[in-house]
Amino acid sequence: MAGHDGGNIMFWILTGALALVLTVLLLLALLRGNRDTGPAEAFDLQVYRDQLSEIEKDTARGTIAADEAERLKVEISRRILAADTAAQEGNSDAGKAGIASFVMAGLVAATVLGGGFGLYTYLGNPGTPDMPLAVRMEESQKARDNRMSQADAEERMPAAEPVDAPEDYMKLVVQLRDAVEKRPDDERGLVLLASTEATLGNYKAAYEVQAKLVALLGEGATAKDYTDLADMMIIAAGGYVSPEAQEVLEQALALDPENGVARFYGGLMMAQTGRPDVAFQMWDILLRSSPPEAPWVGPIRAQIEELAFRAGISRYELPPLPEGHGDQAGPSAADVAAASDMTPEERQEMILGMVENLSERLAEEGGPAPDWAKLITALGVVGDSERAQAIYNEAKGVFANDPASLDQITAAATRAGLAD
Repeated sequence: MAGHDGGNIMFWILTGALALVLTVLLLLALLRGNRDTGPAEAFDLQVYRDQLSEIEKDTARGTIAADEAERLKVEISRRILAADTAAQEGNSDAGKAGIASFVMAGLVAATVLGGGFGLYTYLGNPGTPDMPLAVRMEESQKARDNRMSQADAEERMPAAEPVDAPEDYMKLVVQLRDAVEKRPDDERGLVLLASTEATLGNYKAAYEVQAKLVALLGEGATAKDYTDLADMMIIAAGGYVSPEAQEVLEQALALDPENGVARFYGGLMMAQTGRPDVAFQMWDILLRSSPPEAPWVGPIRAQIEELAFRAGISRYELPPLPEGHGDQAGPSAADVAAASDMTPEERQEMILGMVENLSERLAEEGGPAPDWAKLITALGVVGDSERAQAIYNEAKGVFANDPASLDQITAAATRAGLAD
């Protein structure tokens, strides 16, 4: 503490001395009496006298006629008298100019000293110690080690409004909950219930069911099973990556080091704990190596420019999207923000509009497997199971020779309650 106080005293001494020196220099320049060349009128008098001498020389050499020389002398003599009169009047007003100079000097001193320190006190942070890089990194590590738990973050979240779902649908949900409670080892039931709870906005219930599924699968759990769990936990905490969610993400990365969802949330966690520089590097690498239809590309593109600024990068240009990918298939960050202020009816209408846009695009232009999976999931959310089944059947034909894509399609159909 003593060293800290000593540093503060030294800071104020140095800044005060610099401000005082600067003020003195300004006052000396302002209060300096006469210029080396004297008053302006005295300079004019000297010029006119030199002109008279030149006229006399030119007359003697015969370059100027006598009558012309006489006329010029009269004119210059008149100017000499006028300049001499002005010089005398200037000397009589010297006291007044001195008073004005002293007043101005006082204003300058008050502005430089009082204004400078006042502005620093208002905008700055007096008493803050130096923060070298090593100290900032240590503080960031402390923030990660001591951040809120999942439970604490959930307690701070406002109560979620219930989703306006049809009564028949909610009866089915209740039956599904009862069935899973009676058969806790039913893998398919756990998958469907976790997806259903998430659809209803019950993310805490959703991740609790997903955690049971991961435990049931044991070593057979995939990286996606873990990232689905982490995703539900983070949404339940309002976008906050808790230590518990971080552990789940690390398990996903242990199975799949290139997992995009885990890498995205890893960058978000670094940004939330005071390391925007690391977060920016993680997101920039992920963005440039991901296909434009990847679900994390949109959120990264919406936030990475601000993150770059926080990381100290003054100029950052987003990598251009490939032609034909100017519009993302899913909702943008602005859409999500707007949806939070909508009524349930308006939100349902917006979702239906996005579903129609995506459906039309896939019908006319086709698209990658994630877009088909997104459409099937969305149709399940709005309760259009018949149409979701038709899209699922069509997608199976489109990706019949692509096992990896078929897995994505089947997973989406499972979440929508379609796949066997």
